Amino acid sequence: MAKTIAEINEKIKKGQAVVVTAEEVISIARKKGVAATAKEIDVVTTGTFGPMCSSSAYMNLGHSNPRMKMGGGKVTLNDVPAYTGIAAVDIIIGATAMPDDDPKNRIYPGEFNYGGGHVIEELVAGKDIRLIASAYGTDCYPRKKMETLINIKTINEAVLFNMRNAYQNYNVAVNLSNRMIYTYMGVLKPRLGNANFCSAGQLAPLMNDPLYKTIGIGTRIFLGGGVGYVAWNGTQFNPSAPRTEKGVPTRGAGTLAVIGDLKQMNPKWLVGTSFLGYGATLTVGIGVPIPILSEEILKYTLVTDADILAPVVDYSDAYPNRRPDVLAEVSYAELKSGNIVVDGKEIPTASLSSYPGALEIANMLKDWIKKGAFLLTEPVAPLPGVESGIKLKTLEERPLP
Repeated sequence: MAKTIAEINEKIKKGQAVVVTAEEVISIARKKGVAATAKEIDVVTTGTFGPMCSSSAYMNLGHSNPRMKMGGGKVTLNDVPAYTGIAAVDIIIGATAMPDDDPKNRIYPGEFNYGGGHVIEELVAGKDIRLIASAYGTDCYPRKKMETLINIKTINEAVLFNMRNAYQNYNVAVNLSNRMIYTYMGVLKPRLGNANFCSAGQLAPLMNDPLYKTIGIGTRIFLGGGVGYVAWNGTQFNPSAPRTEKGVPTRGAGTLAVIGDLKQMNPKWLVGTSFLGYGATLTVGIGVPIPILSEEILKYTLVTDADILAPVVDYSDAYPNRRPDVLAEVSYAELKSGNIVVDGKEIPTASLSSYPGALEIANMLKDWIKKGAFLLTEPVAPLPGVESGIKLKTLEERPLP
């Protein structure tokens, strides 16, 4: 019953492809069985919509008259610093960057922060962004200062490039200490007062292709409301993470580096986000189509929240000290029920990612494919698999010479 991506694309072009979401396929397979479902369905769409810190945008601003070498100088966008050490008018702004002299940059409880993620959202929304630049001046680039407004229509290129998105499983964060703590997993109340998690679970892209059988370099995806591509495996890629018999990782495992044209994206799916007492980031919408090439591929897409286990980690001690301590393992079904039990205590749970948003993305991608507006791509190279032996490294502190 093996299919090819080329065959599926022909069906998409003719309007004959059968496309369902990763949520829908579960009940279909229960009713019809794996073999019949694999034969019937051509594509399963996935989605995730949550904060993804390792995100950024690079852009070419265009040359001024007279010209200015911003590269090596200083550039801020709405007072948020951008990286300039590339070329004369190419810059990068990171999602977590924040103003150097903003009083709110002190990061203490009770303050929300404006940062790079908010700049990216406002740029996508077509708003004017205040650019302030200073440089040392050269014979060929004599200008030393500039203050102006830019927007997405006035610059040459604007590209979203995210080095680590769509994490394949992640920690459930709790706090065993006696004080409130402020983390990238949100505010954690003392003495196991709450538990925060961040994944779409059964809808998440890499949960539906846990061994990277179809997702690879060059895979076309939904990114930020537009079309993007998997550019590489993401940073902290860890295929050697422990897994269940079904191949589902029980710790943070694969990640994706993704890229796409920012000018085609939508601020609904790229949202500047602030974590109280921690800092700024960007909430990103990603959807990945899974071509059903075989019964094996279909079986992976039948993963349910009950099948996915996540580690419960104490962020007041174990996480800062990089200990491997795990207090418990809980399923996403338990997490989404609103409560989990750890050490005999019932703890309320909350998700930092949006399952309704992830489902909307999966349905949007489904509609694009059914209408023939989105074709699948053959990966030009696979992501490193479990057999690669890649393991997550930690930074070793060594004395300087």
